Amino acid sequence: MLLLGPPVLLFALITWQVVADGPLVDLDERLSRALVHPDRASELLADLGNVQVAVPVLALALAWAAWHGRAAGGDRWWLPPAAGAGAMVLVPALVAPLKEWTDRPGTPAVPPAVGYYPSGHTATAVVAYGAATLLLLPLLRSAAARRTLVLACCALVAGASFGLVRRGYHWPLDVAASWCLGAVLLTGLWLLVSRSSRRRSAGTPRLRTGPS
Repeated sequence: MLLLGPPVLLFALITWQVVADGPLVDLDERLSRALVHPDRASELLADLGNVQVAVPVLALALAWAAWHGRAAGGDRWWLPPAAGAGAMVLVPALVAPLKEWTDRPGTPAVPPAVGYYPSGHTATAVVAYGAATLLLLPLLRSAAARRTLVLACCALVAGASFGLVRRGYHWPLDVAASWCLGAVLLTGLWLLVSRSSRRRSAGTPRLRTGPS
C-alpha cells in the first residue's frame, strides 16, 4: 500500500483538476504552449508509445522469461509472463473508459477532438517497457547489464513522453497521469512476481512419514 499510495493519490489529484478545469489545467496549457514544436524528431519519439512498437518488445520479454522459467524447472514458470501480459491488457481496459469520462479536448496542434486524458501511448510505453524490464532483470547476472536495462527503459519512456508533448499529441498532464497509472500496474506486477519468487525459493515442506 505504501508503494501504491503516492501514484494513486497523484492520479486522483490530476484527474480531479482535469474534470473540474482547476488551476493545474491553466498551468498545463501554458506549459504545453511553451513546449509544443511539431517536427519529425518529436513524431518519431512519440511513436515509441505505439502499440506496434512497444508491445512486440514486451512480447519478446514475455517469451524469454517463459522459456527461461520453464527451462529452470520452476513450478510457476508461467506466472511472471502471464502477469506481464495481464498488466498490458489492463492498459486499454482502464484508459478507454477514463478517456470517455473525462472527455478532455486535445491541444491546438491536433484536429479538434476529445478523449485525450489520460495518454494511452504513454501508458502503453510505461507498462510495455517497464514490464519487460521487470521480467528480464532477474535473468541478468551482471549489475552493469541490469543498470543498462533500467536506463534503456527510462530512456524509452522519457522519449515517448517528451515526443507526445513536443508534437502536441497530448497535454503534459495527460502524460503525467499515465505515468501514475503505469506505476500502479507495474507495482502490482512487481509485487505478484516477487511473491511468486519467494514462494519458489521457500519450497514446499515435506511431510514426515516416520516417528519423530
